[in-house]
Amino acid sequence: MLTAEENEQLTRTGPGTLGGELLRRYWQPVALSAELPPGGAPLPLRVMDEELVLFRDEAGQPGLLGLHCAHRGADLSYGRLEDGGIRCIYHGWLYDRTGRCLEQPGEPAGSTFHERIHQRSYPCVERVGIVFAYLGTGEPPLLPGYEFLDATPDRVRPGKLFHECNYLQGNEGNIDPSHQSFLHRLNEDASREHGVRQILNARATAPIIDTEETDYGVRIYAVRPMGAENNNVRISNFIMPNLCAVAGDKYGYLVQWHVPIDDTHHWRFQLWFRRSVTFDEVDFQESREGMVEGYRLTRNRSNRYLQNREEMKARSFSGLGPNFVLHDACAIEGEGEILDRTQENLGYGDRAIIAARVMMFKGIRAIEDGRDPPGVVRDAAANAFPHLFVRRDLVVPSTEQWRGFWARTDVEHKETWDLVQSTR
Repeated sequence: MLTAEENEQLTRTGPGTLGGELLRRYWQPVALSAELPPGGAPLPLRVMDEELVLFRDEAGQPGLLGLHCAHRGADLSYGRLEDGGIRCIYHGWLYDRTGRCLEQPGEPAGSTFHERIHQRSYPCVERVGIVFAYLGTGEPPLLPGYEFLDATPDRVRPGKLFHECNYLQGNEGNIDPSHQSFLHRLNEDASREHGVRQILNARATAPIIDTEETDYGVRIYAVRPMGAENNNVRISNFIMPNLCAVAGDKYGYLVQWHVPIDDTHHWRFQLWFRRSVTFDEVDFQESREGMVEGYRLTRNRSNRYLQNREEMKARSFSGLGPNFVLHDACAIEGEGEILDRTQENLGYGDRAIIAARVMMFKGIRAIEDGRDPPGVVRDAAANAFPHLFVRRDLVVPSTEQWRGFWARTDVEHKETWDLVQSTR
């Protein structure tokens, strides 16, 4: 468990907080590109308790400024997009995307007052259908060279989802391998419809959990036996400071990036990434059963996620249908707005959670010592992460060590189903 002070350090992310300083040392997603079409209206945002406005200038470049005009605080999200920036509709002050005040039409001719005004601004970059911003101080680091951030549009699908809880609950839920055997469990008929891992999870409810520290975060192994000769190894990753890469479909993996709106709400940005095939080559079906409207779940806490108690008797462990998104929302939001981690009782199955927290505290201590936290990259020659490996169903002989096996060989997913069937 954490002390009350430690829990505050990790969960509070507003300006001036230790946790907020940690998250601000990294590029963070702030919007989907689809939310900011060319010529579209400015987008008001709250990110880590800061009120901001995101807009696209006439050159198509995104800019992120403080929401309230430096003159008398009017809301810039109502502003006009013209003359190289965003113009406040109250008195016509004009700002470019770097925060420079270009014009103050109400001032006398020849006035240089505008040169002394600078609107709070943050640098932005746009990749894989997402606008990223750097909300920290000083020179921004490089955007990490993760393969999913360098993917071509046909190999990645971005999205986001609103959650009514602290960001840390969302990310810790993702990097917890043990809950797969319970929260996501379906009966065997339903499991065949949704993949071999469902059957493995239901049969092996106490996997071996192993972790190893990396330069980007923590590599996580969940090992389940497949008879006497083989193990099924699921490899996922905690990536500093608030994202993860977890098993998706057999063609690639899913990245989930939990960005605080404030301390009790967050956006889960997600990227479906495929390495071996494009989304045009196979259907992309992340079935949500009509559950999402405007990036928000229609089955939510207000209607108890439409849990079906009859379904719990025969088809699913949770009574929430087959969709993992809904399962996870129920679990993490059910912990409350901010989980009181002083009341936890962590066990063996929580090893990945503990390892991730240790890494985050290392990041906080590094900042306090005047150093960059882990995963911040400033050297272009070192900005490559081929060792960030994710696999849903890696078949590892029982005689082999699973650590490093993924780097020595790459067993195809297709072998797994026959092996599972043979152990029935």
